[in-house]
Amino acid sequence: MELQDILSSVQPADQEAGRKCRARWDAIAKPLRGLGLLEDAIVRIAAASGTPSPKIDPRAVIIMCADNGVVEEGVTQTGQEVTALVTENFSKGITSVCIMAKAANCRIMPVDIGVAQEISGAGIYSKKIAYGTRNMVKEPAMTREEAEKAILCGIDMVKEAVSQGVKLLATGEMGIGNTTTSAAVACVLLNQPAIKMTGRGAGLDDAGLQRKIQALEKAIALHHPDPKDPVDVLSKVGGLDLAGLCGVFLGGAVYHVPVLADGFISVAAALCAVRLCPAVRDYIIATHVSKEPAAKDLLSALGLEPLITANMHLGEGTGAVAAIPLLDMALKVFYEMPTFQDIEMEAYKDLEQEGGQPQ
Repeated sequence: MELQDILSSVQPADQEAGRKCRARWDAIAKPLRGLGLLEDAIVRIAAASGTPSPKIDPRAVIIMCADNGVVEEGVTQTGQEVTALVTENFSKGITSVCIMAKAANCRIMPVDIGVAQEISGAGIYSKKIAYGTRNMVKEPAMTREEAEKAILCGIDMVKEAVSQGVKLLATGEMGIGNTTTSAAVACVLLNQPAIKMTGRGAGLDDAGLQRKIQALEKAIALHHPDPKDPVDVLSKVGGLDLAGLCGVFLGGAVYHVPVLADGFISVAAALCAVRLCPAVRDYIIATHVSKEPAAKDLLSALGLEPLITANMHLGEGTGAVAAIPLLDMALKVFYEMPTFQDIEMEAYKDLEQEGGQPQ
């Protein structure tokens, strides 16, 4: 199917399922909304899944791996070769997200969507669209066709995960230079200056940070990406991993699977997806707020609150995977805690709604 046909097929999440899930939470014998955002997340998962009794197992993290030509501008601490090294290490189970995912009983689905060299390793999905993007300071990072192919790849990866029975998805990425592309996308979509949206990524010094800001300013001034057209933004100043993640969020809405957004890079992709199709927002759960300066602004634009604030900025999907045990615990309470009726106790009243204060 063409991308536009897919976008037009997306339906909002099942709000009736969400309301029934909320009613169950409110009947459980504990203070109303006592688990806060954890309850909200389970309600969102119920609505996205279309059932008031949601399940989140099995689950998987889709990790989009790609290189970025803008590294030529000295905007990173390490070289492009690290992208390939870490991507292959996903197949060996020796990266941060692999170890965390094992603890969270979460599958790893690494995708070579645009690593700058050939990649091998068991379990790596070979979906290479190009050997990295071009240097956006000198020319558009991608053609529009390449960006659309990357988005469609993300949607197809969700279809693959669903075919394996996956009930919950997390997003991750690997690509040296991708905080630069994400900051560029954030600048355009949020209409903010580069100096406000740009952070140190994996550890730039002051001189490197200035080069990064200048690269963004030059690329945006050169290409004039259209903030009303997220595909145009992704193609001119984005990356293959970002476009692929945009597709994962779209795919979550297409296949009615809730998607856990990781940090800065993932939420930049999520905003692209929501700008393409507003109903996609129903299917996204924000897991953490990255240390990168634009992260809060992107979450605010999405209207989402993160479950975790821990100054994380590692990437790979680590923040999204870190939230899964919290959701597991919330679901244990949801299914195993008795109701007020079960223990013959008078239910709490929502005094906030009645103009008073809850006890």
